[in-house]
Amino acid sequence: MNAVATQRLSFDLPPALEAGEPPEARGLTRDGVRMLVAERGSGRITHSTFVLLPTFLDPGDLVVVNTSGVLPAAVPAAAPDGSALVVHFSTRLDDGRWVVELRQPSEHTTRRWSDAIVPLDLTLGEGAAVHLDSRFAGSARLWIATVQLPQPVFTWLAGHGQPIRYGYVERPWPIAMYQNVYATEPGSAEMPSAGRPFTADVIMRLVAKGVDVAPLVLHTGVASLEANELPYPERVKVPMATAERVNATRARGGRVIAVGTTVVRALETAGASGFVQPFDGWTDVVITPDRGVRVVDGLLTGWHEPEASHLMMLEAIAGRASLEQAYAASLAEGYLWHEFGDEHLILP
Repeated sequence: MNAVATQRLSFDLPPALEAGEPPEARGLTRDGVRMLVAERGSGRITHSTFVLLPTFLDPGDLVVVNTSGVLPAAVPAAAPDGSALVVHFSTRLDDGRWVVELRQPSEHTTRRWSDAIVPLDLTLGEGAAVHLDSRFAGSARLWIATVQLPQPVFTWLAGHGQPIRYGYVERPWPIAMYQNVYATEPGSAEMPSAGRPFTADVIMRLVAKGVDVAPLVLHTGVASLEANELPYPERVKVPMATAERVNATRARGGRVIAVGTTVVRALETAGASGFVQPFDGWTDVVITPDRGVRVVDGLLTGWHEPEASHLMMLEAIAGRASLEQAYAASLAEGYLWHEFGDEHLILP
């Protein structure tokens, strides 16, 4: 374990707390999931539900959301010897190639490719194929691939792919279960899941209270649940209007609340100096406690796996003591993890 990893928050996550199905399948509405509110300044912990989010924010605050939509990015494939594989489409590069992850079927889910020999040419069905060109950014699990499809990639994925799911989700769910209500632009391999509980009603009540809502786009790549790697480069667009609203909020003393770690990464990329500029490009920014945050005041997020790299970002925003207190309280109270789980609101 490297020096960065040893600093990450570690705890035991009971399997019973891994949400294996959407809240709708548990008899809840989208906005009916639980929400733990942690206030860094006072140390106060409040147990609530997401539908009450507007009560914890103030007029003049700004909520920033990631409007990237989820792709059905998991596609069955076959090696030259006929063995079954799964390809996870992760990130489309500027030259039209894709970053992909090769997976092996394992019961109802998949596992990381572990064989020493990697098949470089894969078939995805009639008229569709993938060639693995080279390793991506020194990663042991990701490849840059040339993809040959008989249709535009998003059209083809819609007909042949499924949402990526991991072992804690035992059955497939339709892509609608993985989309945020405000998603506008497809491109994410996995759901920017902190925003999943939002409904039109919650957004209207935020606006009615005087809380502004602004969009940006960060297309998420595939997670590294088995390895907890640091985030790799992702595509970001921060519009001029959003940059202006963030700067105006900060100038008048309002709070900037990021919905998800993707929004933190995007805003901190566009606002490295503390003043947010429009941005359209790639980010390799990694938020750590040593770096800190310069734009974001608060964060709405899910619950992250032990020693996950995202916990370094949470510590940068919440502080170590508040983060440890929140995670201890969430475990004691049985909050649920992962994309179908409960929420964690970090406030100054």
